[in-house]
Amino acid sequence: MTPGPGLSCTELLTTTRSVRRGLDLDRVVDPELVKDCLRIALQAPNGNNRQSWRWILLTDPRIRADVAEVYRAAFYDRNADALDRPAELPEATRSVLTAARALADRLHRVPVLVLPCLEVADGRLPEGNQAGLWASLLPAAWSYALAARSRGLVTAWTAVHLDREQEVADLLGLPPTVRQGALLPTAYPVRDTFRPGPRLPLEQVLHHNGWHDA
Repeated sequence: MTPGPGLSCTELLTTTRSVRRGLDLDRVVDPELVKDCLRIALQAPNGNNRQSWRWILLTDPRIRADVAEVYRAAFYDRNADALDRPAELPEATRSVLTAARALADRLHRVPVLVLPCLEVADGRLPEGNQAGLWASLLPAAWSYALAARSRGLVTAWTAVHLDREQEVADLLGLPPTVRQGALLPTAYPVRDTFRPGPRLPLEQVLHHNGWHDA
């Protein structure tokens, strides 16, 4: 496997960011390196070890362009109101939206797109809480992002295209039993260092021994 930037476990876990603007769109990513990261991802936990995950690796420029076109349509539909009044948004929200727009506009140029998918009986998602279902895919998708970061790559976790999931499924010829869980654009970064992201203090989100603890 290709050696990465030599991060400690803590550094890896706290500085693996969703990189939207800082992607090197001109540097080629070896698909074999991506496959190495996916092999690591397959060690993630999943329900009853069924391993119902399926991974779509997109490197063909034409296919990436087709998927990116659907993604952009979904992005602009979802964010139309916010994009019409950016000055009214909180600064942090405006910053994220600007970065997300940059990704949407340039997604076709990202060298690798990875779609983690899950095979579901008859293709229908269960009603109610679906945490148990997606717990058999999303930990592996995050493991892929961590593995990519450890090898000098960066990713952006996004699921905007799921607003038009069937359109992407049709483009890629996915069977009805395969449902998409995310989209992970993958590239080399244009800078080498990343900091932990802004997060609320643990004390504001932790409830010890129940919700109404003192």
